[in-house]
Amino acid sequence: MTDPAALRSVASVATTPASVVLTAARIVDVGAGTSALGAIWVRDGVIAAVGDESVVRASADGAVEISMGGATVAPGLLNMHTHFSLALPGVRGDQMAALDDAGLALYMADGARRALHAGITTVRCVAERDHVDFSLRAAISQGQIPGPRIFTAGQALVCTGGHGHATGDTLECDGADAFARGVRTQVKAGADLIKVMISGGIAGEHERIDTPQLTDAEMIAAIETAHAWGRKVTAHAGPAAIIERAVALGLDCVEHGYELTPETADRMAAAGTHLVPTLIVTRCKAFFDELGVPEWMQARSLGAGPRHLESFRMALEAGVPIMVGSDMPPFWFFEGTTAIVREMEHMSEQGLGPAATLKAATLTPASWLGVDDEIGSIDVGKRADLIAMDADPLEDISALRGIRWVMQGGDVVRDDRRAVA
Repeated sequence: MTDPAALRSVASVATTPASVVLTAARIVDVGAGTSALGAIWVRDGVIAAVGDESVVRASADGAVEISMGGATVAPGLLNMHTHFSLALPGVRGDQMAALDDAGLALYMADGARRALHAGITTVRCVAERDHVDFSLRAAISQGQIPGPRIFTAGQALVCTGGHGHATGDTLECDGADAFARGVRTQVKAGADLIKVMISGGIAGEHERIDTPQLTDAEMIAAIETAHAWGRKVTAHAGPAAIIERAVALGLDCVEHGYELTPETADRMAAAGTHLVPTLIVTRCKAFFDELGVPEWMQARSLGAGPRHLESFRMALEAGVPIMVGSDMPPFWFFEGTTAIVREMEHMSEQGLGPAATLKAATLTPASWLGVDDEIGSIDVGKRADLIAMDADPLEDISALRGIRWVMQGGDVVRDDRRAVA
């Protein structure tokens, strides 16, 4: 009987040869914010050479040539705020809550596949239900199912009744000892990072965005314990005062940041605390309508939109490091494109600009995750996680609406022109 792993290997080789040269390409350098014509040699899933086409061809003697037809080739996208098990209040959320672990795993696997085909080759999950994300991560890494590389926080840590407490994607803790134990519980399960809910949010009917939810002692316990175990900490957070205190205590990243002030943004920049703004979540009525999200949540979310944009611009002016995250499913077809691309359009339009926005979805998050020596740019020795489109996203980030080709680890997983998907 043939070993299943061998079958996967044969299928992979049949789809994409182990050694290929991508020619007739405009290659994006996200670090420099430039692009130039050239070629990329991919060998055994890793970039072996990149640059002048004649030089790369000479180096890659015997490699199979794949013409990119003049397409712009960029690194695969990273989405730093992902929930494959997202269940918002409303009709669709109730259906999600009714899924057992088997049904949830299938649902999340489908989302992972769709994310990969949308050009997202790496994700950071920041609260998933019942630790199913660890099984999903393992299945993807073992080649059993298609999907992006996953870095996950496991369950987010909340106080009793805190933001997101009603679902299995959070763990309720009270007091410093409980939060330290909560961190260790997630690390034991396999968490790559830790997430804490330090304020109220949009999706909690009984709370406000500016509701403080953790004490200093609880934040200190979570952050110090996570750092001792080599894990960074990100926090769901809205108001400036709460964020400023968490930054002073060593927080590594802020999710949303709905109500920043210039002073808080300055402190984030000085501390190197990153921001994942998720601008799309306060301007996505069509998505809420599709999911049957109740009016109270829609009003709270959409009402926070103008202040949210002000906060984002304050962060940019202060020099806060920015990373792309969609919160809503990144592959979701929304306003004519995917949610991650729509998020990047908002970021670019609000002052970040195309080149910096692309960097916020590639090299900057790879650095935060500690894997910028493996992914995030098109450089020799890095994984061949690549996307291609006909226009240049450095000129207009909306070029990403035209993603038509995706390579992950040297395997072409989407090719619209050859109907490979």
